[in-house]
Amino acid sequence: MAALLLGGAPASAEDAHGGPIPERVKWSFAGVFGRFDTAQLQRGFQVYKEVCSSCHSMKLVSFRNLGQEGGPNFSAPQVKALAATYQVKDGPNDAGDMFERPGRPADTIPPPFPNDQAAAAANGGKAPPDFSVIAKARTFSRGNLTFLYDWLPIVGYSEQGPDYIHALLKGYTEPPKGFEMPEGGHYNAYFPGHIIAMPPPISDGQVTYAKNDKGEPVVPETIDQYSKDVSAFLMWAAEPHMMDRKALGFRVILFLIVLSGLLYYVKKKIWSDVGGEVHGLQPELHKTY
Repeated sequence: MAALLLGGAPASAEDAHGGPIPERVKWSFAGVFGRFDTAQLQRGFQVYKEVCSSCHSMKLVSFRNLGQEGGPNFSAPQVKALAATYQVKDGPNDAGDMFERPGRPADTIPPPFPNDQAAAAANGGKAPPDFSVIAKARTFSRGNLTFLYDWLPIVGYSEQGPDYIHALLKGYTEPPKGFEMPEGGHYNAYFPGHIIAMPPPISDGQVTYAKNDKGEPVVPETIDQYSKDVSAFLMWAAEPHMMDRKALGFRVILFLIVLSGLLYYVKKKIWSDVGGEVHGLQPELHKTY
């Protein structure tokens, strides 16, 4: 998936693209009570590992993070076995030399290239971006009509990044008539300027998912499903403690509501006597005047 999302985040998707705005996907983690789908995150990691990891790094994600609750939630033996499939550069040893060893759960996922210069040289002069926080770094505006809805406290919609990634992975089409396509470029309806160096990274049936008891895939093995799964995984990678944050926020709001009620009751109780004294003075004030 070389050179994915190289363009900066546009202020307005329609203005920057001159094309359609990414569709709003129904994500399990959207909204105040949203939660990550563990099975989807595991499938998304599979798509990243088999397709994206050949070009894109995830330098901020450790193997042990893949086993945390609220995330992909792989078991400890699975995480250990997965880490061991990677070779990690370590050292120096007693002889002062660097060496490679099997990965450990505490290691971060090794990048596909030793440095940015090597990554750029292998990808047409531009290093593919790191995927650790890409889902939070890519966003867009849907326009004034949906702005208020997007930011309502109860809705709390902030999934523009996954929407954009999902749309981009599905957005490869033939260029319209008269559109000049430079050599090495590919037309994508959702990419800023529509010209992207990365060829279509994935196709139907490319990644084999787990099968059910009947030997059928649990979910469709299609570009649309692959795009949703890897987008959800990248969202988790960018905000792995999202569910804890939402749970804490809900408890804080509930506490503030209860506290406000108590403060209002105490205020009424304290000032009720003061109000009675003031009313009791009124007859004497009338007599004085």
